[in-house]
Amino acid sequence: MAGPDGGYALGVDVGTSNTVAVLRWPDGRTRPLLFDGQPIMPSAVFLDDAGLHVGRDAQRLAQGDPSRYEPNPKRRVDEPSVLLGGREVPTVDLLAAVLGAVARTAVEAVGFLPPAVVTYPAAWGARRRDVLAAAIARAGWPPVGEQGTRLVPEPVAAARYFAEVLRRPVPVGASLAVFDFGGGTLDIAVVRNEGTGFAVVGSGGVAELGGLDLDATLVDHLGQVLAPVHGQAWQALAQPATAGQWRSRRQFWDDVRGAKEMLSRTAAAPVPVPGIDQAVHLTREELERLVTPLLRQGVYEAASVIGACGLTPTQLAGLFLVGGSSRVPLVARLLHAELGIAPTVLEQPELPVAEGALAELAPRARAVATVPTATAAVAPPGPAPTAGTGLPVSSVPVSPSGSPVSSVPGMSVSPAPAGMYPPGPPAVPRTPRPFYRRPVLWIAAAVVALAGVVTAAALVLLGNEEVDFQPVAEVGRVRSTDKQPYYVYTEMVGDNAYLAFERDDNDRLEIISVDPTTAKERWRVQTESAADRWDGISALPNAVLAFQSSSISSTEMRDMAVHSPDDGRQMWHRLIRPDDNVYPFKDVLVLADRGEQRLLGLDIKTGTTRWERQNPGKSDGLTGTAIYPVQTVADVSGPANANGRPFAPVMDDDQRFVQIGADRSATVIDAVRGTELKKRTNVADPSDGVVAYNGRLLVSSAQDGYRLSGYDLETMGEPVNLYTAPDDRYRLDLFAMCGKTRACLLDSIGSDSKSTSLVAIDLEKGGQLWRSPAPDADVILHLGEQEVVARSRSGDYRFRVFNRDGKEVLDREGAAGRVDAANLLLFEEISSIADDYSLAGLHVGSTDVIEMGQLKDVKTDSCSWNVKFIVCAGRSDFVVARFARD
Repeated sequence: MAGPDGGYALGVDVGTSNTVAVLRWPDGRTRPLLFDGQPIMPSAVFLDDAGLHVGRDAQRLAQGDPSRYEPNPKRRVDEPSVLLGGREVPTVDLLAAVLGAVARTAVEAVGFLPPAVVTYPAAWGARRRDVLAAAIARAGWPPVGEQGTRLVPEPVAAARYFAEVLRRPVPVGASLAVFDFGGGTLDIAVVRNEGTGFAVVGSGGVAELGGLDLDATLVDHLGQVLAPVHGQAWQALAQPATAGQWRSRRQFWDDVRGAKEMLSRTAAAPVPVPGIDQAVHLTREELERLVTPLLRQGVYEAASVIGACGLTPTQLAGLFLVGGSSRVPLVARLLHAELGIAPTVLEQPELPVAEGALAELAPRARAVATVPTATAAVAPPGPAPTAGTGLPVSSVPVSPSGSPVSSVPGMSVSPAPAGMYPPGPPAVPRTPRPFYRRPVLWIAAAVVALAGVVTAAALVLLGNEEVDFQPVAEVGRVRSTDKQPYYVYTEMVGDNAYLAFERDDNDRLEIISVDPTTAKERWRVQTESAADRWDGISALPNAVLAFQSSSISSTEMRDMAVHSPDDGRQMWHRLIRPDDNVYPFKDVLVLADRGEQRLLGLDIKTGTTRWERQNPGKSDGLTGTAIYPVQTVADVSGPANANGRPFAPVMDDDQRFVQIGADRSATVIDAVRGTELKKRTNVADPSDGVVAYNGRLLVSSAQDGYRLSGYDLETMGEPVNLYTAPDDRYRLDLFAMCGKTRACLLDSIGSDSKSTSLVAIDLEKGGQLWRSPAPDADVILHLGEQEVVARSRSGDYRFRVFNRDGKEVLDREGAAGRVDAANLLLFEEISSIADDYSLAGLHVGSTDVIEMGQLKDVKTDSCSWNVKFIVCAGRSDFVVARFARD
């Protein structure tokens, strides 16, 4: 017997510029809802005395009074309200108006509101999702929850369409990149097939890059052509003063957009210009020349997101282009040329996200119902009041019996029946979202990548004293440049802060040294070399390194520049390959030269080669190698970000590293002289999980589930079996040191992230000390006598604190980064969007969180800190703040 929904389902993609909804019928067929006869409804909203109007009605009404018009309400999600015609309108009401129009159209099509899935960007944190959930409820939909409206990340929905509608293979464990290029934003994500569904493993994008920005570039170009000849006509378009001029301006922009779309099919396209008799023409060559710099920014971001997930483009199961702006042929061509993988793009790239979302509402077996043939147009919002706002946003009645119900203002929404929605795929990625983009310098941290999983770090801490946390106080701001830079970087080394940003005018990286106690500049320099993109900086106690980007080409050489921390001058530079890695030691940088299959010891002050070693196994035709600096407790006890990456290495007396060769050998090497200290054969493959720490070499292998073995670095004698998984169902996700005599593991049963456990292993006697559930965990931070296990869910952070005996003592939303061995900084959210974010502190052994107020106008994914000061990039400058007292 058919359920109360009659077998229908609705997938909704609320975009920055346009909204799309796809209806699934009881027999499995799908069809987009039509708004004014079109499958795409503008997300625009207009306010007048009758209330809020949406879609094309809003666009038409805006011609009379643009001040009452908001074309992109989704872009305003971080603002509590928007000023329309002198009236503050809650942003949640704007989104509710759009969703209300979708719901009314669905009701008019099938007689009631079916179960629905609404998508959201992968990078949205809990706060933004809460705004969307509030808008859903305010529009009269069943509230978000297991038995109400479902929320699904947009790239997960796109991946479901790719795999289930297009039937493109994405094997279990494989990943797909989704390039969502819409009218207002570019969102990029990598999703992995976990076996039970898709999960986001990394996300990024360019918030201010979309089809509207391409249009603006073309309009600016035409303005340069028209202004010298038709100055009066262009002035009316550029700075309209009357309602008629505003209408002409809107028509002109529409014609430019139409020409842009026409150029995807033809070599030239006309653009009528109000006030001028003859149309001007745009050519495809002009279009591509003008927009290529913008599109390359998106391509670089795609490569960066893929690389941050520990993948190369060729390792992906596919690259899926969605969003209306991906129609521009140059988008696919640039991605193909730069990434080396052919993208998949459809004739209607606006639809896959909404249709893919339907897969989250699996159809049940039922009798085929009669399908209504009529589709409804958008109705203007009715006069139903919205509680607390006074703005008319219609509610949409839902018929529990499935019978048609007319729209009645103010009618409450009936909840969806229990059990309607099947369990979705796990939403927690097995790979943490990168805290921020990092260059190729491998700073000391006990990090292990297992089975292709890029893990976060595990850190062992000393017994430092409690930091005297104080209300956060801004010390000062440091200007960047006249233009707002997009790519920004910060580093802290002791009492030195380093800031960097990419200049648009000459493609150089500008580096600034700042005294954090006063926010005064010590020096400011630009790199001598220029590049389309930079990977940023890495700061050491005795050098500051700048790296050109390694994200795009696999063959071109790139520059590594080494600057003096005293005055910023370039001491030396060296061209390295994109896949070369650099490991810092006290006076030496160890370069793993992949092309020549060798290791070089480079003097950190001069760049001269102190020593050279060929990789073991090369003579047999084998070329792989892996390097693991030997860590001490001090190496991993300083400030570190939410993924566990230390901001700078501690240059202690242990200057050794272990090289794992392609012949499975393990060689202990003196980094200063390059001499071999110890060697043993048949230890590990370069792809195995390895940690060199506190006199031990730990190696994991997949055997009977997995096994952990230990070697004494001084003797490299016979291995000791330290731990074996309970049975062959267990997969080791991460292991790391968490004390002088303990290791901590994260393992799970198969690919089920809900089964993840934190396990403590005795390194002296061997065996398990304790095992505690840690569902969805993908980061281990050791803090004094407690382990901090954090999880990352596409920008939504949460962490748990376990005591020495494995008991969970704290469960809190947010992200945790280490200050020192006894203290944590707690962030409300890690985000690339400049905003005000709460900051708090936590002492080891305590569950009392110390609230410290807000960091104002910062991008928290750019922050670095020491034990007293924090530096972050803001919207157009850098912020230096103090959070602790001496």
